[in-house]
Amino acid sequence: MEYRINQRTKDKISMIGLGTGPLFEAGEEEAMQLLETAYQKGINYVDLATAGGKTFSYLGKTYSSVRDQMLYQIHFGADYKTGEYGWTTNLDTVKEQIDWQLKELKTNYIDYGFIHCLDEQSDWIAYQRNGVLDYLLKMKKEGVVHHIGLSSHTPKLAKEIIETGLVDQLMFSINPGYDMQYGEFANGSTSERMELYRLCEAKGIGISVMKPFSAGQLLNAKTSPFKKELSIYQCIQYALDKPGVLTVLPGIGNIKDLEEILHFFDVDPSFRDYSILGELSPEKTTGTCVYCNHCQPCPAGLNIGLINKYYDLAKIGDPMVKEHYLNLDKKASDCIACGHCDQRCPFHVKQSQRMKEIASYFSE
Repeated sequence: MEYRINQRTKDKISMIGLGTGPLFEAGEEEAMQLLETAYQKGINYVDLATAGGKTFSYLGKTYSSVRDQMLYQIHFGADYKTGEYGWTTNLDTVKEQIDWQLKELKTNYIDYGFIHCLDEQSDWIAYQRNGVLDYLLKMKKEGVVHHIGLSSHTPKLAKEIIETGLVDQLMFSINPGYDMQYGEFANGSTSERMELYRLCEAKGIGISVMKPFSAGQLLNAKTSPFKKELSIYQCIQYALDKPGVLTVLPGIGNIKDLEEILHFFDVDPSFRDYSILGELSPEKTTGTCVYCNHCQPCPAGLNIGLINKYYDLAKIGDPMVKEHYLNLDKKASDCIACGHCDQRCPFHVKQSQRMKEIASYFSE
């Protein structure tokens, strides 16, 4: 397993976490075996916006002895009164559910308490007006909640809430389909979505990725908006390459799926290469660097993806980026304009021209 650090909380988070959506369907014995395997393989981050309430007891029974080594996302607004997932902004229901979830999990604290699933402005208003936000903040003040998170599918609203300074972790839906404006949760333009990822990185806010396979649609040529299937490894790498992303949370319902996903770290890099998207994407989404580094190796030794990322972050006001850029061994000014990157870029970015633009920006 490989890990990334949340710059605001300093938590060390496994790059592949556990999405528990389908876990309750496995049955107790298999679910607990799956959870034990995940722990043994180094997964330490678990999202608990699950589809079924039984999931909480499975985690409680499996992880109570190693609770201090696990990080839980728990959602203030997820309702399991019926045994299945529901959504609420009713304060009494939220309180009852949090008490019940903590009891089932055999824990007395929450690593990341999430403002849950706000997609409309009216959701955010209700969350505040009904007292749920105050309750979450009270739990943080008391030390029950360690950090505040937010889950959303809407870049504009997510950005508004992030700007309040409350949020340390964002759960957001990232995959090639949504980012290129295909699918039910493809909210916001391509540029708005990328701007959100950059904002999170600039503020040190981590992103945990939900729906990396677009509910499996991207894995099947018949349902993929690109009319070509992608692999789970391409989708995971695509998400991990986005600014701010710390962990990808695929929904895992059986051990076979878990073992296949964890092969991500030892498959040949060619299986993770998603450059084919450059040929499949609509014209309006090309011409933007997505930091995939498919242009490597650069004959002049430039880390082109990282140089682009620093430039994009600097333009949105990250005060630390210029120093990071200036500490690079090779900078944009070292570009020899050989055109190698222009020819290799799957997203048709004119990188050699962009290097001149970046060199000028940082020299000023």
